[in-house]
Amino acid sequence: MAYLTDRKRAQGLGSAKSGTAHFWSMKVSAVALLILIPLFVFTFGAALGGTYEEIIAYYSRPFPAIIAALTLAVGFKHFNDGAQTMIEDYVHGTAQKVVLILVTCLSYGAAAVGIFAIARLAL
Repeated sequence: MAYLTDRKRAQGLGSAKSGTAHFWSMKVSAVALLILIPLFVFTFGAALGGTYEEIIAYYSRPFPAIIAALTLAVGFKHFNDGAQTMIEDYVHGTAQKVVLILVTCLSYGAAAVGIFAIARLAL
């Protein structure tokens, strides 16, 4: 290892071989949420206070439905990545694996339920 350059050592990605990919996944989802959250607030805010029929008509249009679905999907993926980082830092042993599985199931399950609800409104 003494003959490796700094670049060659950095390409190893650390002992888990996934730290860089996880870091970039968090950064990309954070930037996506920077764009999606304001769009979601403006599209969702326009629907507030409407009757049931108005809401159904509003979300049957593609733009509000797509923005809401993308915000849910990216938001829960970002939540899962952040929770995974916290769990890996503070929980150890078998409990770590169990909690990681539970949080992953929770985040993807909640995203699926939300996207299904939006699809029901849109279709």
